[in-house]
Amino acid sequence: MDVSQEGPPRAGCSIAAALAVVGDRWSLLVVRELLYGAHRYGEIARGTGAATDVLAARLKRLVEAGVVDRRLYSQRPPRWEYHLSEAGQELAPVLVVLLRWGDRWANDQVPVVLEHGEPGHPLVPVLVCAECGRPADEGGLHARTADGAVHPLGA
Repeated sequence: MDVSQEGPPRAGCSIAAALAVVGDRWSLLVVRELLYGAHRYGEIARGTGAATDVLAARLKRLVEAGVVDRRLYSQRPPRWEYHLSEAGQELAPVLVVLLRWGDRWANDQVPVVLEHGEPGHPLVPVLVCAECGRPADEGGLHARTADGAVHPLGA
């Protein structure tokens, strides 16, 4: 389907704005590697499999967008480490949801299991109400846009 015929994009859409920053494959894989503890260029390159020019461009863009911080760790020659900024750290739940979705719908390999505590208890992403703390269910979800319109979700 030709997207240009679907009408104008939603003005002020935060999803579109977020995708403009991290919506390509390599950016999210860089964020994944940083979450896994890789900080040096070579570690990130090995973890992502990105070509050198692609990785350099993505790191530069993520630094400029404030998702990644670049820190000098060697003066001669100048060498840098990369760390997630506060904005980058807030992408962790997004990657958890993508991981779970990929395990269920897109990957036939043994899934990665995210755990906490000892022994490790598996984690699952859940939407909860900011007011009452109860898990949200699809039947009661809706989006209220800047123009005041209400859009049911999951319909």
